[in-house]
Amino acid sequence: MKISHFAAIAATAIALSGCATVFEGTSQEITIVTNPPGANCTFDRQGLQVGVIASTPGTANIRKSKYDITIHCTKPGYQEGQYLNHSGTTATIAANVAADLILTAGLSSIVDSADGADNKYDSAVNITLLPLTDNSATAVSPPATAPAVTSAPIAPPAPAKPAS
Repeated sequence: MKISHFAAIAATAIALSGCATVFEGTSQEITIVTNPPGANCTFDRQGLQVGVIASTPGTANIRKSKYDITIHCTKPGYQEGQYLNHSGTTATIAANVAADLILTAGLSSIVDSADGADNKYDSAVNITLLPLTDNSATAVSPPATAPAVTSAPIAPPAPAKPAS
C-alpha cells in the first residue's frame, strides 16, 4: 500500500512538472492593429528580431521570455510607432508555486522559468501612426542666409580714480 501511494504521488509530481509549460505553452500570439492599417511591424527583444508582421493587422507567434519586447511599426508617409510590450507573469504562477512546493519540491517552477512558460505579453496591441509633417519629413536645414550681425562701437573705459 505504501509503495502504490508513493507511486501515485510521484506520477502526479511528474505530470505537474512545468505546470505552466503544459497549460500555457512556451509561445504566445500577439496581434497588432495599426491606424492606419498596412504598416510593417518588427518585434525586437534584447537587440534581436524575434518576429515580423508584413502588413497590419496581423498576428505573430512569439516565444515567451522574461525580457520585454519592443514593437516597431513603419509605413511610408507616417512617423514610426513603437510599443514596449512588458513581460509579466501568468495567472497560473501562483497556483503553480503552491502546488510545486507540495508536489515537485520546486521542479515545475524551475521548468516553467527556464522555458519562459510563466511569462506573458499583452496579446492585443493597438498602435497609431502619425502622419509626417513638413517639419518631420525633412531634416532641419540651416537658414538660407546668415543672420545680420550689428555692432556698436565700444566706448573707452572710464579713467580710474586714485585711492585715498
